[in-house]
Amino acid sequence: MLRLLLLLVVTLVCPPLFAVPVAHTIDTDKTAIKLSWRAFGGIPSWAHLKGVTGTVTLNPDNEFDDRINVTVPVATLQASNNLLTWQLKSDMFFDAARYPTITFSSTRVVKLGPDRYRAFGTLTVRDLSRPVILDARLDRLTGETIALHATTAISRSAYKMDRFALVVDDRIAIAIEIQAKPSPTG
Repeated sequence: MLRLLLLLVVTLVCPPLFAVPVAHTIDTDKTAIKLSWRAFGGIPSWAHLKGVTGTVTLNPDNEFDDRINVTVPVATLQASNNLLTWQLKSDMFFDAARYPTITFSSTRVVKLGPDRYRAFGTLTVRDLSRPVILDARLDRLTGETIALHATTAISRSAYKMDRFALVVDDRIAIAIEIQAKPSPTG
């Protein structure tokens, strides 16, 4: 009888112990990242990255299970013109030959409201890891497919990409559009 009572108390008081996280695999073809900044006194510039892979794990009953892990191949970078694309991929900035990927790994995802989140994590560029915070909105699409819309901004000099500092702003805005489907095993 005591065991039954204890089991009932644990079940009522600790429901997160029984919650199951749902893992989603990023749909590479429907996911993209946009970088934007200002140069030469205010002219907008941009670049896109594709080929994003990774996972988004969500547990509606326990936010401590929520995780976002993303890998981005630098080789997919396309800027507003060919010269800028070449410069960004060269050792002047991303150095795609030596550092072929960019990664983000969350350390905590906090729910702010209905389908609004703040993801704390580490962004690694050129083997330099720095903390970042993403503001994100979640859309539930058909079935269990999800779309995650996230934004953040970083300092390019924090990643030792400070060439042309006199004509290119240090602040880089990042917009992330992820679409993910439930993992076959999740």
